[in-house]
Amino acid sequence: MLSRENNYRSALQDFNDARLKASLEEVFARLTGRSAELLSYEEVAGKLGLNVRSERGVQQIPLKAVVGSVGRYGDFTRSFMPRKGEDQQRWARVKAALDDDSGPGLPPIEVYKVGEAYFVLDGNHRVSVARQEGFETIEAHVMEVQTDVPITADLKADDLIIKSEYADFLRQTGLADLRPGVDLSVSVPGQYERLLEHIQVHRYYMGLDLKRDISSEEAVAHWYDEVYLSVAEPIRERGLLRWFPGRTETDLYLWVSEYRAALEQELGWSISPEAAVTDLAVKENPRAESEEADTGRWRTTKMVDRYTDRLFQDILVSLDGTAEGWNALEQALGVARMEASVLHGLHVVSLRGRVDGARARSVQEHFSQRCQEAGISGSLAIVKGDVDDQVCERALLTDLVVLNVAHPPERGFSSLGSGIRSIIWRSARPILAVRGAVSPMDRPLLAFDGSPKSKEALFVATYLAEQWKAALTVLTLADGPKVQPSVQEYARSYLELHEIQAEYVVCHAPQENLPRVIAERGTNLVLMGGYGGSALKELVTDSAVNFLLRESECPLLICR
Repeated sequence: MLSRENNYRSALQDFNDARLKASLEEVFARLTGRSAELLSYEEVAGKLGLNVRSERGVQQIPLKAVVGSVGRYGDFTRSFMPRKGEDQQRWARVKAALDDDSGPGLPPIEVYKVGEAYFVLDGNHRVSVARQEGFETIEAHVMEVQTDVPITADLKADDLIIKSEYADFLRQTGLADLRPGVDLSVSVPGQYERLLEHIQVHRYYMGLDLKRDISSEEAVAHWYDEVYLSVAEPIRERGLLRWFPGRTETDLYLWVSEYRAALEQELGWSISPEAAVTDLAVKENPRAESEEADTGRWRTTKMVDRYTDRLFQDILVSLDGTAEGWNALEQALGVARMEASVLHGLHVVSLRGRVDGARARSVQEHFSQRCQEAGISGSLAIVKGDVDDQVCERALLTDLVVLNVAHPPERGFSSLGSGIRSIIWRSARPILAVRGAVSPMDRPLLAFDGSPKSKEALFVATYLAEQWKAALTVLTLADGPKVQPSVQEYARSYLELHEIQAEYVVCHAPQENLPRVIAERGTNLVLMGGYGGSALKELVTDSAVNFLLRESECPLLICR
């Protein structure tokens, strides 16, 4: 009997300690703006329309996942510390019974399980005592309440508005039945009305395209499969959520959709969801910009297209309105015909110029005429600014950049101020540099030295040989008196894996012999990696890229 009395007196002190913790928790909540409130099951059930329950039996459940109560949510804090002094005796009796080794022990609590969260139907004081004692689990009789809305143990009262809106959205669309396991969670209220608008617009245009009435179920399923996933999958594949902490995939879907629409209106271009996702990530996060510019990034994103579609679906061509500049357009049109591409023209006007001036109108008229004559879908953007900046900014929205080489980099310090050198350094996409007459590009030569950027060029060269049936020559650049056999063997093995036949030659002293090799073989396209060394090394030795930009009359396809 004495032991039980001691247990009870000790339990009374433990209650006071728990009350103190409750007070501190509420003070901390006020200072941080975070809620210390338990959730009301009645409110959750009402907002989410919960009614179907399933018996799950007695099991151990995690105490941290117990986030609410049925009827007594105001008596305890979020961590189940007691708020009311009048609970002292009852709380102490539960604590004393828990400490009594000779007693029958405590019966399981009763809970409703909603998603990953639990709500106490009976046993609030037992939970409170167990939390005070630092227990991690508690025995509970569980009844699971069915919901299609994802509920986690970190659910807050403020989240109920969003969860309620999601429940309404799922009821209206039936999406959870049409696509089981779907998760369109958002982080702020008001988003589901916008999703419903997307579906309604999609249903309208589906009816126009198919010339029949479209049921709500058909529209919802088709919107999810063809519209939502076309944006969500690139977000997943690129891991872009890491650049937007606290946001969800559906948040980004809405953000990207609006950003893409604004870009298309500004540029007059049709922009793919993948390009819009990439461009938005780069604009919002410098780390994403650095990652997108990494060698091999573009090849990784185009790996599937290389086998299932076309490598250069969207082509950007910069036009200055000069006679030489139109060669770049003609070369771009040639690639677009081979690839069934969309052509995106860019004419940059100086800050003092006019986007509606006579020169700009002349460029627009000639561009539109040539696209129409060639049967190529194209649009031209006329903007003010710096050419290098505008080209690099829009490069992310395309697969290939075509430029006229009006001023190739000279030797020495003057090369550092070259506009085309700047674009090659900065662009996250391959550059097709055009100098001289338009080329059919059916006799390519790959300048391969085994560097990461030359491997990007090997990827493109393989595609041209396979899809364009181009007669490929692989030229291994020797750095010194000998060439490493492994370098040429790498290219040979890669091409043989793709069942591509090619000629192989070795070139010593490339700046002396490369123009001769190009001429002897009738080469009409050179593929190579971009700048691989430091600016200092480029100044001292002159780079192969700069050399060919000055000396070669055939186009150069430069990969980063």
